[in-house]
Amino acid sequence: MRGCGARLVWLLVLALEEKEDEVVSDELKEEDGVLVLHQHNFARALTEHQLLLVEFYAPWCGHCQRLAPAFAQAATTPAWMAKVDATAQVALANEFSITSYPTLKLFRGGNRTHPIAYTGPGPPRLPPVHSLKLVMEFSSETSNDIFSAKIPHHMLLFLNKSSPAQLGLQDGFQAAAPAFRGQVLFVVVDVAGCGAEVLSFFGMTAADAPTLRLVRMENNRKYRMEQDTFSDTAIRAFIQEVLDGKVKPHLLSAEPPEGWDTRPVKVLVGKTFEQVAFDETKNCFVKFYAPWCSHCQAMAAAWEELGERYKNHEDIVIAEMDSTANELENITIHGFPTLHYFPAGPGRKMIEYKSARDVETFSKFLENGGTLPEEPSVVPKAPGNSTGREEPLGTAETREEL
Repeated sequence: MRGCGARLVWLLVLALEEKEDEVVSDELKEEDGVLVLHQHNFARALTEHQLLLVEFYAPWCGHCQRLAPAFAQAATTPAWMAKVDATAQVALANEFSITSYPTLKLFRGGNRTHPIAYTGPGPPRLPPVHSLKLVMEFSSETSNDIFSAKIPHHMLLFLNKSSPAQLGLQDGFQAAAPAFRGQVLFVVVDVAGCGAEVLSFFGMTAADAPTLRLVRMENNRKYRMEQDTFSDTAIRAFIQEVLDGKVKPHLLSAEPPEGWDTRPVKVLVGKTFEQVAFDETKNCFVKFYAPWCSHCQAMAAAWEELGERYKNHEDIVIAEMDSTANELENITIHGFPTLHYFPAGPGRKMIEYKSARDVETFSKFLENGGTLPEEPSVVPKAPGNSTGREEPLGTAETREEL
């Protein structure tokens, strides 16, 4: 990541075009020293390579095309770099939540479930398993190293370095770090300096310092340490509880705006989402968006029109939620806009909408109960049949015989 938190709000959605996977062999082949992977040989590649950096790309992507020569040049023998055409290998793209191109992920020790996302400039050089400092300070110079580190959790100490009293809190933080080397990266964030730019990502202001947060990097889940003590013992105990699954994530939620449920498009926040989306008497269609997203802005008028169209339907709710200010425990939004349909009835069902973003297609989806109706097949016009209707075979044969 470059700059002070410029990429802390992650990915924009790009549509993945499905293509039929015709390859069935698990044979590993190379192009320019780079392994070519697909659904059938991916597991074998992880088994045979202790370290494997995989580029998920789209053939038409200009960034991918510019990366290709440098990526191939960085490849060594035995190969530790590989590539996947994410537009053709849709199953792999979905499995690893590929929503932009190119996306680079590092797989270690055959572990398929927790690859490390690489966000640095160009193909990386693998550093030793202990090359990072135990405790790093967040800055424009270190941000890229911090966010490209192959460490699954980050423990953050937010403090105001202009306050002598808060500076002393670093001692306990530093003392807790060695016990979690390789599992947790410890980072000091100065809220009066460069760290001010990342505060909104945590729903914080400079006045909240000093405070501690732990972030699970694979899904950006954030955990808040409630204790007022900053001792190394308390910090170690908190981290271990998070790693053991004993602490629930701290979820952001804005306050519901006045009149949020009286508008044609209901404005949801984290605190009101459950009661609206999972109301068993309603069919709820929700747009998850980011205010800065151009794709979201482009479809805003259509979503408002959809709200107007269904505002008098008792069983249909059109809603939206700003996902940069609100988080949900069991729903992770990977890109913007994301559209989910929550049908009426028990079971907490959720259907992702992936079709055209226009009012008429939205309406067809809603009227058909959360699926798009199949288009009728086009019947070819029979020669000499000016009506365009299909002519029974017997009729034509009879005419020939006559």
